[in-house]
Amino acid sequence: MMRSSTPRRFTGWHMTGILVAFFAVVIAVNMLMATLAVRSFGGVVVDNSYVASQKFNGWLKAARAQEAQGWRETIAIDAQRRVQVSLADVAGAPLNGVAVTATAAHPLGRAPDIALSFREVAPGRYSADRTLPAGRWRLSLTAADHRFVQEID
Repeated sequence: MMRSSTPRRFTGWHMTGILVAFFAVVIAVNMLMATLAVRSFGGVVVDNSYVASQKFNGWLKAARAQEAQGWRETIAIDAQRRVQVSLADVAGAPLNGVAVTATAAHPLGRAPDIALSFREVAPGRYSADRTLPAGRWRLSLTAADHRFVQEID
């Protein structure tokens, strides 16, 4: 025997369920993305953007003056996780007796900044006074009146 099947009616409750499910998925995805964004980046680039904007042209002028001197730097990390810096002038001659300091900052701010000072171990070659923990670090290096920024692993 065959039964005759009557099609089910699409009611307002069905539409309500579809809308509730749709918006629940949208809200869940938005919450997930917002959580991931907040956990991965603290959001602070400068403390006061207005003050930074007023200093911007001065920073550009200093950067141009630094480029005009033609200093070349090589920043690396050795097997013991100690930062090594080599400095040379425009002709490639090593720069001796330069006061070198640096600050190592975690790119996402998850670890406290580490202040580094350097001593000259060979002509134009400087070694940090301490090691860095494993991971990626943003190194802001100051040598005399020159500033260099580089990310190292």
